[in-house]
Amino acid sequence: MATGGGAVLREENRQYLQSRGTVVYLQTSIEQQLERTARDRNRPLLQTDDPESVLRKLLDQRDPLYKSCADIIIQTDKRHPRGVIKEILRQLKQPCSSLS
Repeated sequence: MATGGGAVLREENRQYLQSRGTVVYLQTSIEQQLERTARDRNRPLLQTDDPESVLRKLLDQRDPLYKSCADIIIQTDKRHPRGVIKEILRQLKQPCSSLS
């Protein structure tokens, strides 16, 4: 299940995610987010003169929360989706004790 960015803000949502299975955090730099969303008009929070500032504030607030509930963290910068999928699958095949 993919969640909206703000879903992680509520403790009960984080607990629900953790109780339902493996949580994968697809981590991306501010620079990559700016590149990916530059032409996206469906992100109201970024319809501002300074989307970088907005993204930095969101990251400061949300990154620790994502990390606190993630079983797997995957860095996605400059990676093709197929490579990210392969990495997720590789990590899912590892014994549970090594997930982090």
